[in-house]
Formats: sequence, structure tokens, C-alpha cells
Amino acid sequence: MKIISLILLFLTQVSFSQTNDLKSLQELKTTIKQTEQNPQEINFNLNPKLITEKKSVGLGIIYSLLLPGMGELYADAYDVGKYFTIADGVLWGTFIGMHAYSSWQKDNYQSYAASRAGVNNSNKDADYYATIGDYTSIDSYNDEKALERNFNQMYDTEIYYWEWNSVEERRTYRDMWISSEQTNNDIRFVVGGLILNRVASAINAARLVSSYNKRLEEEVSWNFSVGFMNRPNLPTSISFNFQKSL
Repeated sequence: MKIISLILLFLTQVSFSQTNDLKSLQELKTTIKQTEQNPQEINFNLNPKLITEKKSVGLGIIYSLLLPGMGELYADAYDVGKYFTIADGVLWGTFIGMHAYSSWQKDNYQSYAASRAGVNNSNKDADYYATIGDYTSIDSYNDEKALERNFNQMYDTEIYYWEWNSVEERRTYRDMWISSEQTNNDIRFVVGGLILNRVASAINAARLVSSYNKRLEEEVSWNFSVGFMNRPNLPTSISFNFQKSL
């Protein structure tokens, strides 16, 4: 009995397998007919610019404010931005040089005043060093202030003492003081140049980033398609199609 059951089961599986094979063969024929009636096409879209992101105008401005020319570099236009970077380097070099010269001259006139006029440089302000270049001694200065009745402007002779040995020494000191002060005042123009250079670079960077984004939007988009054409009684052919869109 078991043997008969196994034989029946085997015949059933073979019959089912044949039925499935016939069904699969029929589906394959249908697919081939559809392919012959409708040629297949494979489309490829080649547009590398689509994956390029737009750049931020705000970032371009910030970069240029930090270091002129970096905003232009961010906008892929450093051929223009490099001049802002060079200008910034020159201005910083000028600032450092002028500051060093002013400090050097300040040390010189203070040392000269101490050796030639007996000045004690401890706790003396800028007004004091300006005053001692205009008067031969503290006595002549205090006498003038007393005549003007500006007693609150008079100096203590023990703390603020000075007396030049000659007019020539006082003038020499005066020239050193003027040179230091003039250089120190001119530094403000250099600082203004540093600020102006940053503002100009930031404005230029904003313009260039905007132009970059505009070019990105107007970039030509190319579509390239390949078609495999299957026709009855003819070999398979290949067709190419190029299309551009603005």
C-alpha cells in the first residue's frame, strides 16, 4: 500500500512540474512578443551639475571679513580675491612696522629726557611728555600757569621735575616726540585701510557667490539615452539620443 502511494505522489509532482514548465514557456513567448512590438530603451541622465550645491552668500561675507580674499576663494574666484589678500598682508606689515617704530621713538625720547632733563619716567602720562617739550623747565611752566591762574594744572616740582640744559636739547627731544606721535597717529589710517579692505572684499565675495549660484542655475543639462530596438526578422539595433535643456 505504501508503495502505491509513493508512485501516485511521484506522478502528481511530475504532472505539476510539466504544467509549470508549460506556463513559464507561455509567459516567455508573451514577453518576447511584447519586446518585438515595444522596443526597449535604457535612459542615462548625465548631469553632474545637478549634484553641486549652491553656496552661501553669508559664508562668503564672513570668510572675507576674517581674511580678505577667502570669500572669493569660496566663490571659486580667487584670481580676483588674491589682490585683497595681498593688500591685507601689506597693510598688516605696515601696521607692525609703524607700531614698532613709534614704540622705538617713544623709548628714545623718554631715555633722552631722563638723561638730559632729569626726568623720572615712572607714572608719567602722555600730556606730561608733550608739555616738557614746550618748556625749558618745570619752573617756567608753573610760572606761566600761575599767571593764568590755572593753579590746578601746576606740577609738583619733586615728582614732575625737568630742566633742559639748552634750547637745542629741548628741540631735539621735541622732534623725537613728534616723530613718535605722528607715526602713532598714522597707524589709525592703516587700521582704517584694514577695515576698508575687509568690507570691499566682503561686498565683492557676496557678488561673486551670487554670480556662481546664478551660473549654476543656468548650467546646461544634458540627457543621453540609448535604445535597444528589437524588430521581427531583423537583428537588434542600437539608437543614441542626445538632448539638452536650459
